[in-house]
Amino acid sequence: MAHDTVFFIAPDDETAAATRLRGPGRAFESVTCRFIEPDSAIADWDMYFADPSPGIPPMEQLLEWSWPEWVTAPLNDGVEVFALPQRLTRALADAGSAELEELAGRWTTRLRSADGDDMTDDDLLAVLQGVARLAASAVRTGGGLYSWSF
Repeated sequence: MAHDTVFFIAPDDETAAATRLRGPGRAFESVTCRFIEPDSAIADWDMYFADPSPGIPPMEQLLEWSWPEWVTAPLNDGVEVFALPQRLTRALADAGSAELEELAGRWTTRLRSADGDDMTDDDLLAVLQGVARLAASAVRTGGGLYSWSF
Protein backbone atom coordinates (compact mmCIF):
# COMPACT_ATOMS: atom_id res chain seq x y z
CA MET A 1 0.00 0.00 0.00
CA ALA A 2 1.34 3.42 -0.94
CA HIS A 3 2.12 5.61 2.05
CA ASP A 4 1.69 8.95 0.32
CA THR A 5 -0.20 9.64 -2.88
CA VAL A 6 -0.23 13.01 -4.61
CA PHE A 7 -2.61 13.75 -7.47
CA PHE A 8 -1.32 16.64 -9.54
CA ILE A 9 -1.61 18.37 -12.88
CA ALA A 10 1.31 18.75 -15.26
CA PRO A 11 1.53 20.04 -18.82
CA ASP A 12 2.70 16.67 -20.22
CA ASP A 13 3.99 13.17 -19.44
CA GLU A 14 7.63 14.26 -19.60
CA THR A 15 7.09 16.91 -16.93
CA ALA A 16 5.13 14.45 -14.80
CA ALA A 17 7.89 11.84 -15.17
CA ALA A 18 10.44 14.37 -13.92
CA THR A 19 8.65 14.34 -10.52
CA ARG A 20 9.59 10.71 -9.97
CA LEU A 21 12.57 11.23 -7.65
CA ARG A 22 11.31 14.03 -5.42
CA GLY A 23 7.54 14.10 -5.96
CA PRO A 24 5.52 16.95 -7.40
CA GLY A 25 6.30 19.33 -4.54
CA ARG A 26 4.90 22.83 -4.44
CA ALA A 27 5.57 23.47 -8.13
CA PHE A 28 2.37 21.65 -9.10
CA GLU A 29 -1.24 22.13 -8.09
CA SER A 30 -1.99 18.97 -6.11
CA VAL A 31 -4.09 16.95 -3.64
CA THR A 32 -2.40 14.62 -1.15
CA CYS A 33 -3.80 11.57 0.60
CA ARG A 34 -2.34 8.66 2.51
CA PHE A 35 -2.56 4.89 2.51
CA ILE A 36 -4.40 4.27 -0.75
CA GLU A 37 -3.37 2.37 -3.85
CA PRO A 38 -3.59 4.98 -6.61
CA ASP A 39 -3.79 2.51 -9.50
CA SER A 40 -6.78 0.65 -8.07
CA ALA A 41 -8.45 3.94 -7.06
CA ILE A 42 -8.00 5.32 -10.59
CA ALA A 43 -9.37 2.11 -12.14
CA ASP A 44 -12.32 2.11 -9.72
CA TRP A 45 -13.15 5.76 -10.50
CA ASP A 46 -12.83 5.16 -14.24
CA MET A 47 -15.14 2.15 -14.04
CA TYR A 48 -17.69 4.20 -12.08
CA PHE A 49 -17.99 6.79 -14.84
CA ALA A 50 -17.50 4.53 -17.90
CA ASP A 51 -19.67 1.60 -16.83
CA PRO A 52 -22.17 2.79 -14.20
CA SER A 53 -23.82 0.10 -12.13
CA PRO A 54 -25.80 0.01 -8.93
CA GLY A 55 -23.69 -0.95 -5.98
CA ILE A 56 -20.07 -1.97 -6.01
CA PRO A 57 -19.00 -4.15 -8.93
CA PRO A 58 -17.23 -7.37 -7.92
CA MET A 59 -13.47 -7.24 -7.40
CA GLU A 60 -13.04 -9.52 -10.43
CA GLN A 61 -14.62 -6.85 -12.65
CA LEU A 62 -12.27 -4.20 -11.24
CA LEU A 63 -9.25 -6.43 -11.80
CA GLU A 64 -10.27 -6.91 -15.45
CA TRP A 65 -10.68 -3.15 -15.96
CA SER A 66 -8.15 -1.09 -17.91
CA TRP A 67 -5.68 0.15 -15.28
CA PRO A 68 -3.75 3.43 -15.54
CA GLU A 69 -0.46 3.54 -17.39
CA TRP A 70 2.87 4.33 -15.78
CA VAL A 71 4.50 7.55 -16.89
CA THR A 72 7.86 6.15 -15.83
CA ALA A 73 8.84 2.52 -15.63
CA PRO A 74 8.52 1.18 -12.07
CA LEU A 75 11.70 0.50 -10.15
CA ASN A 76 12.25 -1.32 -6.86
CA ASP A 77 12.04 1.89 -4.80
CA GLY A 78 8.22 1.82 -4.60
CA VAL A 79 7.72 5.15 -6.39
CA GLU A 80 5.01 5.16 -9.06
CA VAL A 81 3.83 7.91 -11.39
CA PHE A 82 0.59 7.19 -13.25
CA ALA A 83 -1.31 9.17 -15.88
CA LEU A 84 -5.04 9.24 -15.32
CA PRO A 85 -6.96 8.35 -18.49
CA GLN A 86 -8.21 11.40 -20.39
CA ARG A 87 -11.81 10.15 -20.27
CA LEU A 88 -11.58 9.91 -16.47
CA THR A 89 -10.07 13.39 -16.26
CA ARG A 90 -12.97 14.76 -18.32
CA ALA A 91 -15.54 12.79 -16.28
CA LEU A 92 -14.12 14.07 -12.99
CA ALA A 93 -14.02 17.63 -14.36
CA ASP A 94 -17.71 17.38 -15.32
CA ALA A 95 -18.89 15.49 -12.21
CA GLY A 96 -21.47 17.12 -10.01
CA SER A 97 -21.45 16.99 -6.24
CA ALA A 98 -24.00 14.14 -6.13
CA GLU A 99 -21.83 11.99 -8.43
CA LEU A 100 -18.73 12.68 -6.34
CA GLU A 101 -20.61 11.81 -3.14
CA GLU A 102 -21.86 8.56 -4.67
CA LEU A 103 -18.39 7.68 -5.95
CA ALA A 104 -16.83 8.49 -2.55
CA GLY A 105 -19.36 6.23 -0.84
CA ARG A 106 -18.65 3.40 -3.26
CA TRP A 107 -14.87 3.89 -2.96
CA THR A 108 -15.09 3.96 0.86
CA THR A 109 -17.11 0.74 0.89
CA ARG A 110 -14.58 -1.00 -1.40
CA LEU A 111 -11.61 0.15 0.70
CA ARG A 112 -13.30 -0.81 3.95
CA SER A 113 -14.08 -4.30 2.61
CA ALA A 114 -10.46 -4.75 1.49
CA ASP A 115 -8.55 -2.94 4.25
CA GLY A 116 -10.91 -2.94 7.22
CA ASP A 117 -9.57 -0.85 10.09
CA ASP A 118 -6.28 -0.29 8.23
CA MET A 119 -8.11 1.91 5.74
CA THR A 120 -6.96 5.47 5.19
CA ASP A 121 -8.32 8.04 7.60
CA ASP A 122 -8.45 10.72 4.89
CA ASP A 123 -11.84 12.19 4.02
CA LEU A 124 -12.32 10.40 0.70
CA LEU A 125 -15.05 12.78 -0.47
CA ALA A 126 -12.69 15.71 0.11
CA VAL A 127 -9.96 13.86 -1.81
CA LEU A 128 -12.31 13.25 -4.75
CA GLN A 129 -13.54 16.85 -4.70
CA GLY A 130 -9.93 18.04 -4.78
CA VAL A 131 -9.04 15.68 -7.63
CA ALA A 132 -12.15 16.82 -9.52
CA ARG A 133 -10.98 20.44 -9.16
CA LEU A 134 -7.57 19.41 -10.49
CA ALA A 135 -9.27 17.60 -13.38
CA ALA A 136 -11.25 20.73 -14.26
CA SER A 137 -8.03 22.75 -14.23
CA ALA A 138 -6.27 20.15 -16.40
CA VAL A 139 -9.10 20.22 -18.94
CA ARG A 140 -9.07 24.04 -19.00
CA THR A 141 -5.31 24.29 -19.47
CA GLY A 142 -4.81 21.28 -21.72
CA GLY A 143 -2.61 19.54 -19.16
CA GLY A 144 -2.83 16.04 -17.79
CA LEU A 145 -3.82 14.62 -14.43
CA TYR A 146 -1.28 12.35 -12.72
CA SER A 147 -0.61 10.53 -9.48
CA TRP A 148 2.72 10.16 -7.72
CA SER A 149 3.01 7.70 -4.87
CA PHE A 150 5.52 6.21 -2.53
